[in-house]
Amino acid sequence: MKPARIVVLCIAALSAIGLALVVRAMGSSSNEPAAPAAAAPIAVRPMAKVLVAAKDLEPGKRLTDADLAWKDWPVDEVNPVFITDGSTPVPAKPATENAAEKASGAVERVAKAATEIAGTGAKSDYVGSVVREPILAGEPIVARKIVRAGDSGYLAAYLEPGMRAMAIGVTVESAAGGFILPGDRVDVVLTAEANRAGATEGATKSKFISGVVLQNLKVLAIDQSTRAGDDEQAVVGATATLEVRPQDAELLAQAKAEGELSLALRSYADTAGPSGATRRRAAAVAQPQSVRIYRGGAPEVVAVP
Repeated sequence: MKPARIVVLCIAALSAIGLALVVRAMGSSSNEPAAPAAAAPIAVRPMAKVLVAAKDLEPGKRLTDADLAWKDWPVDEVNPVFITDGSTPVPAKPATENAAEKASGAVERVAKAATEIAGTGAKSDYVGSVVREPILAGEPIVARKIVRAGDSGYLAAYLEPGMRAMAIGVTVESAAGGFILPGDRVDVVLTAEANRAGATEGATKSKFISGVVLQNLKVLAIDQSTRAGDDEQAVVGATATLEVRPQDAELLAQAKAEGELSLALRSYADTAGPSGATRRRAAAVAQPQSVRIYRGGAPEVVAVP
């Protein structure tokens, strides 16, 4: 091959290689990956602890610690009537004001009332409350669906269905020295005066008889206290409120009129028995009978027990 042709081929090869390098360089510069965009920060919604029902709650249920639970709830969705633990501030929702509200300050009063109704606090503050309306599991506890101890309507909500509350007067002596507390079980003892006929005609003598007229009754309250304090071992009051059936309420009212009533405290191990009127009531309050016996022409009145 001629030297001239060899030189031409070498130049063509070098040109092709150079062109390929240039094209590759241009492609690399145009297809260079762009710097990754900074990831947008994920917004974290602040959460508050809201008191909810741990299970379905029926009306009349007295709340225990196991019935309540704290649940995470978005702060911006917390209703003012929800009960929170106070660990996360919950901003008050803006209220629409008109001229009359601005003049009278109604907005401030409404906000204050909402805070008092819902408020914050520990779970233990609501243990012992009574359910007024059905509450589903996971549903927030609100003030209108429960009755806390001391609130109006608490005793009516605490009563078992079909039962009645009736009060009797008591003293330290007639209430086991003050050691009868709300929630205890008692027997009601009636002490009545029975007039017996004497040995001579027309003469009478007094005798007192006692008997249990109602047994195993629940003590709802002593005076206005429906729950004894944690460290309280005795409650001295002038009135004891008992839970009775409607027919037993009539017997209790009659017994109050017949004599003096005392409460006998029952053991915790003896509270599973029957509750209500006893068969011994008639013997406790019935007037004794007497017969007249003639001996040697002289009458003698003998009392029959």
